[in-house]
Amino acid sequence: MKPVTCFGEMLLRLSPPGSELFFQSPSLRTWFGGSEMNVAVGLAHLGTPSRYVTKLPENAVGDAALSFLRAEDVDARQVRRGGARMGIYFVESGADLRPMRVVYDRAGSAFSAIEPSELDWSDILRDAGGLHLSGITPAVGDGPARVALAAAEAARTLGVPVSLDLNYRPALWGSRDPRPVMAQLAAASGLLIGNPGAFRAMLGVDTSDGDDDASVAAACRRVHEELGCGRVAVTRRDARSASEHGWHAYLYHAATATLHTSRAYTVRVVDRVGGGDSFAAGLLHAFGEGRDDAAALEFATAVSAIKLTIPGDVSRTTAAEADRLLAARAEMGVKG
Repeated sequence: MKPVTCFGEMLLRLSPPGSELFFQSPSLRTWFGGSEMNVAVGLAHLGTPSRYVTKLPENAVGDAALSFLRAEDVDARQVRRGGARMGIYFVESGADLRPMRVVYDRAGSAFSAIEPSELDWSDILRDAGGLHLSGITPAVGDGPARVALAAAEAARTLGVPVSLDLNYRPALWGSRDPRPVMAQLAAASGLLIGNPGAFRAMLGVDTSDGDDDASVAAACRRVHEELGCGRVAVTRRDARSASEHGWHAYLYHAATATLHTSRAYTVRVVDRVGGGDSFAAGLLHAFGEGRDDAAALEFATAVSAIKLTIPGDVSRTTAAEADRLLAARAEMGVKG
């Protein structure tokens, strides 16, 4: 199986213990995170080779981040080094009626200063089975946006499939309009993933007509007609509280004009960070194995539901674990 190449910023996450407030006690737990890195690690645990491309500072923190990638069996040979610091984000998990809070501290990071001249995408992607990007990367700065566009263009030239998770982060975009750059990235992608709010804010396409299958199919068809994406996945998170989420997803295949709907899960949440990234990893792994659209969607939704029960940003779920969950639900006749 050819490796999936993921490009984006790796971050240091700092979180208070358990469900504590920020600085309620003098302790913060460290994790490594970042959307595309989460996908790379998730793929590795599922059994798909993955390669991660980013830029890390030449210091002890950057060294630790690189060691983490290698320990998770991610190919990190294309990681660039340089710059002064690693981006940081603080996560307060919330509990019950108190929602999660996130504070970013990533201005001036090594990755934010990356430029297209630092990466030869024709070489990096020459043996790739896919390229995975997210909408977070162009939000970080003009340099990362240009690099992401260069990666997508190189992938298209080489015939490497591109997947794009919109991942809308209003705090990173600020007053900038994401639509010009995101439309270019989406148009280069064969698989587009997002929630209704992200499709609307980042592409100007309203997918929120309703929750019924016909409305979702019509919205996905509009995405395909406007941007040309062959497959469109829509995730639905019903955050009933910080501690309980409903979770399901849709997958539209333009070639057959078919919409698939996953079973729904109700999850007691341990850590919501990385749920969408594990869904993307699950889809990419399932497609790489040759599963059909309906089976791939069920697999990816199961992987992401399990991730919500795992502390930290990355999913360590194996394909066998996800398949066991699906088999158990099917045996019991459970639809959610």
